[in-house]
Amino acid sequence: MTDPQFEPTPPTPPASGAGQPADLVTRFFARLIDHVLLAIIIFAIVIPVVLGAIFTGADFGFFGGGFSGPSLVAGIVTAAIIIGYFTFMESSRGQTVGKMLLALRTEGPGGDKPTTEQAFKRNAWYAVAIVPWIGGVAQLLIAIYIAVTINNTGTGWHDTFAGGTRVVKTR
Repeated sequence: MTDPQFEPTPPTPPASGAGQPADLVTRFFARLIDHVLLAIIIFAIVIPVVLGAIFTGADFGFFGGGFSGPSLVAGIVTAAIIIGYFTFMESSRGQTVGKMLLALRTEGPGGDKPTTEQAFKRNAWYAVAIVPWIGGVAQLLIAIYIAVTINNTGTGWHDTFAGGTRVVKTR
C-alpha cells in the first residue's frame, strides 16, 4: 500500500485563466487602445509631412490627378509606423501598450514571444491601406475577416499566416 502523503498531486490549472486564448472583445479593445496611441503619434508626424508637401507644391498627380504625392507619402509613413509599432512591441515584449493594459500577450508557436518575422507577418495586412481608393476598404474587410476567424476559432487569420501565433490572457 502506498502512503498518500507521497502520492504525486496533479497540477492544478491557474484560477486566473492565464494562458487561455483571449476573447475577441478584449483583443478589440487592446487594438483600439493601441490605435488611439498611434493616432496621436501619426498626427504629430504625418500631418507636418503632408502639409509641408502641399505648401511646397509637391503634387505628383498620379492617375489623372486623383492621387497625389502627399497622400502616397502619408499612406506609406502611416503604414510603416503602425506595422513597425506592432512588430517591435510584439517581438520585443510580447505585448503592445493595449495588451499590457488589458492583461494580454502575443505568443509565438512555442509559447515564447513571436520572432520579428512572425510579428511582422501578423501585422503586414495594414500595408493594404497604401493602395489608392480601395486600400481603406480592403483594410476594413481584412479586419472583419480577422475578427470572424477569432470569433469562430479563437485564432485570427493573421495568427495562422504568421505561423501559429496566438493572443492569450496573462492573468
